[in-house]
Amino acid sequence: MKKYMLDLIIKENKQLSDQYSLLILTSPEKLPEILPGQFAEVRVDGSATTFLRRPISIHYVDYELNELWLLIQVVGDGTKKMAEIEEGKSLNMLIPLGNSFSTPSNIDSKVLLVGGGCGVAPLLYLGAHLKKIGFEVNFLLGARSKADLLQLCEYERLGNVFTTTEDGSYGEHGFVTQHSVLNSSNFDYIYTCGPTPMMKAVANYALKTSANCEVSLENTMACGIGACLCCVTDTIEGHVCVCTEGPVFNITKLKWEI
Repeated sequence: MKKYMLDLIIKENKQLSDQYSLLILTSPEKLPEILPGQFAEVRVDGSATTFLRRPISIHYVDYELNELWLLIQVVGDGTKKMAEIEEGKSLNMLIPLGNSFSTPSNIDSKVLLVGGGCGVAPLLYLGAHLKKIGFEVNFLLGARSKADLLQLCEYERLGNVFTTTEDGSYGEHGFVTQHSVLNSSNFDYIYTCGPTPMMKAVANYALKTSANCEVSLENTMACGIGACLCCVTDTIEGHVCVCTEGPVFNITKLKWEI
């Protein structure tokens, strides 16, 4: 796919919590085609400690409103600057980067989208895509506490939402892989993004239940085009750059110990 360097305008900056912000961006021009699972490399201006672009998952795209959404988790000075950007300002980014999630060929396939923490971000756009073409969408979202479960209403308008929290403040108490829905239902396709230990646990469940499983890796990706080699991961086909060969991988391709 063709890549673009664009200056998108901040249409709205929603402070979801002390740690998370939702940036809704727009452009005078029509947004390019973006697939579920792809990401952007965002330039951070005004930070004395941030020299490289930051990889951010595409949270959602609304072509009717010409909007692109980014879910920002504040983890350092770079993301702090991004979360504080004022409405009307511009944000320079390279999009769309990486590959995308696959779509099941059988419309009757039962699908589950599993996210943990900020890993829920790419699953909203994926869920919208799957619903649009006729799939019943199931989300399983995990967080440390109720305050970390973000935008549940957005996921609920797309499908069934199951939740877990580590402190038991909302949904079932525990981790996503301990949720009762995994014992009561069989899924044909599982898509997941979040902390690596969580994704490995989900992958292990998928292998045991013979489900097709794709993971979105969150390796450090400084350039987004395979030049810096920061994001290399080991696969059955050798070492590859996550930013170009991923970020989405079928678990059968990864050399994971699970």
